[in-house]
Amino acid sequence: MTAVPDPSAPRADRIGDAALDLLVERGMRGLTHRAVDERAGLPQGSTSNHARTRQALLEAAVRRQVELESRVLTPHEMPGPDGGGDALVDALALALHRYLTDHRPLLVSRYELALEATRRPELRSFFDRAGAVFHGPLTAMMAAAGSTAPERHALSLIAWSEGLMFSCAAGSFHSAVPDLAELRTGIDELLRGMLGDRPRSART
Repeated sequence: MTAVPDPSAPRADRIGDAALDLLVERGMRGLTHRAVDERAGLPQGSTSNHARTRQALLEAAVRRQVELESRVLTPHEMPGPDGGGDALVDALALALHRYLTDHRPLLVSRYELALEATRRPELRSFFDRAGAVFHGPLTAMMAAAGSTAPERHALSLIAWSEGLMFSCAAGSFHSAVPDLAELRTGIDELLRGMLGDRPRSART
């Protein structure tokens, strides 16, 4: 994000990236079709042709948000069905560390979109459907780690992770981002509370 627009990138990606950049820099009021055209280096009217309404523009931003977040959670580094609690601790710590060190703007754009979704029922349903792609895999990983209530435990893990990310990206701990070892310890402690002694102690 905030990089020089790549003229070879698909137009939908350029529009989505520009929309997210504007949300981070200017907030929701700064997200307009004209501003996206300018940021993406596209002729005036290009964004309107791609997403004619504000709702369509917001949906394009959410869609790109989910695509970029999926890259942070690199599929081949997430544990498989037999990975267990140990692999889950490592994978989640690495994902959180990536967010907080390399992708903090992506967190800010997510918060802007989430807040707007609270005011727009039509965006709320789209936002929830798009974000749900992460819930199923995490629930499955919790089950593989030995959870007796994987859906409830997945919710607790998501809530803990999102609270930590907000605190470190936009809240009172924005200047005190935990390192990878600290994140491993925190996740390990949380999972031990839910799963017993299945996860190992975090490595340093």
